[in-house]
Amino acid sequence: MNDIFDLDFAISILPKLADAALVTLEMTFAGFLVALPVGLLLVCLRLYTPAAVSYATVGLIEFLRSTPLLAQLFFMYFVFPTWGLNLSATVIGIIGLGLHYGAYYSEVFRGGIESVPRGQWEATTALNLSPQRAFLRIILPQALVPVVPAVGNYLIALFKETPILSAIAVAELMQRAKVIGADTFRYTEPITLTGIFFLVMSLLSAAGVRWLERRMRKGTR
Repeated sequence: MNDIFDLDFAISILPKLADAALVTLEMTFAGFLVALPVGLLLVCLRLYTPAAVSYATVGLIEFLRSTPLLAQLFFMYFVFPTWGLNLSATVIGIIGLGLHYGAYYSEVFRGGIESVPRGQWEATTALNLSPQRAFLRIILPQALVPVVPAVGNYLIALFKETPILSAIAVAELMQRAKVIGADTFRYTEPITLTGIFFLVMSLLSAAGVRWLERRMRKGTR
């Protein structure tokens, strides 16, 4: 047996890590699917509501962006039950990722929306479109194209932050790797395989984002 890296042991733990990797991917996409509408809601509240609501929304966005994700997860995990709100660690993880990255996505969407020429709004008024329909049918599609790279980058960042969920006992990949290490007193193999998984998935995600960006840009020509 190699004292540094035992290939046979690494192969033997692959099924357990593969199951945990699926949990990691599920948490990533669930958090992403929460973050997108949260970000869109926050930017709409910031841009298209009365001043009091807008300022309160800005404060919420800055709070979510300026406090650590780990602190937010701990608050929901340990404080919510004292308020009678008992949620599973998985649900708290999804909500935490969604809210935290939703705040970042709100700023991304704001930049995209503000990049749309003001004349587009004026044109929708001339066509007698309601503000809601104008936003959904005219403004938002134009705003999404330039923000695809940023949306993709934050998706990759969200994916790489899922190991934080091990702090609240979500059985994602890093948590499983630590459990295997604690049970066998061998950490090199599980942690190395975990690192390789995150590296490969991040590279594939980055390639996918670049492909999507090219497709969307071609579609707008």
